[in-house]
Amino acid sequence: MNKIDRYIISRVLYISLFMLGVLICIFILIDFSENSDDFTDKGASLSDVWNLYYLNYIPEMTRLVMPVAVFTAILFLTGQMTERLEMTALKASGVSLYRLLVPYLFLGVILAGLISYLDAFVIPASNAERIEFEQRYLSRSGERIDRGGIYRQDSDSTIININFYDANANVGYRIFHVVYDEDRISKILQANRIMWVDSTSNWITDRARIRHFTEEGVVESETEREFFDINILPRDLTRRTTDIYQLTYPEALEYLDSIRRIGAGGIELPQVQLYGRMAYPLSILTVCLIGFALAAQRRKGGKGFYIGAGLGISFIYLVMMKVIEPFGAAGTLSPLVAALFPHVFFFAVGILLLLATRK
Repeated sequence: MNKIDRYIISRVLYISLFMLGVLICIFILIDFSENSDDFTDKGASLSDVWNLYYLNYIPEMTRLVMPVAVFTAILFLTGQMTERLEMTALKASGVSLYRLLVPYLFLGVILAGLISYLDAFVIPASNAERIEFEQRYLSRSGERIDRGGIYRQDSDSTIININFYDANANVGYRIFHVVYDEDRISKILQANRIMWVDSTSNWITDRARIRHFTEEGVVESETEREFFDINILPRDLTRRTTDIYQLTYPEALEYLDSIRRIGAGGIELPQVQLYGRMAYPLSILTVCLIGFALAAQRRKGGKGFYIGAGLGISFIYLVMMKVIEPFGAAGTLSPLVAALFPHVFFFAVGILLLLATRK
């Protein structure tokens, strides 16, 4: 690593951190102006708003706006070097355009790795506290995926139907639990309620009626309160669209396995959300490539061109990620393809721009 490499890395990092701080401050100011009435109406103290909400929001905001901050920094620095003919002088001295790209990609790899680590192990905990605060003071329920008519496969031979589940009390109403013996029904349990007991970590039935089907006939019995042995946890019945953002990568993979195990539908949404989280750091490498390719050559419009191009590409990039996600959630596209396609597409655009840049 030579002096030019250290200069580029330090300047891009400095400008990126400055832009990151500016963008986060702007976001906090806008968000507070929009939600201040809700904070006041729901009785949230200023310390709670800052400590429980905004401090926990900063890691997620850092993850989201880091690519924009890096993109802006690269456009600014590289454009400045181009306008001052520093790029021309470096290329005239024998430094190739591709060699000049190395410090940008090196910094991009470091920042992408850092963001990936934070997203895997640090950000989920802060997201969980922030989302809990939103549910209390901002009336954001997190959009329940399962509201009524819940079906789960307890095992290969058992199916449970819950007419309605109260996520706050961990109580399910109007329960039908059907057990199969090969191709026939061997048992049906019908209960008014099932209740989760935290102290013992199991379910209890309330006024259950049990019917056993045998070759001799039907044997019926009733119980008041009885232990209910099923391999289903409250989290399997209270899925929300924000669940995957509150879990570390290992926990999220276990969460997906549990959805497959219990036979619940809608697995594509958490899959595309998880794959999107894992792929998001690639956007930093992509914007490093595109930003350098755009700014490494003098263009008409000067800084205005760089600002306009940066805003336009950033907007299209973010829109594509949001637009394609529902296709993955609906199963129209593979969740992995939906998560990776925007990054692969713009990385290819960056390579084409780099090849078209005057050497």
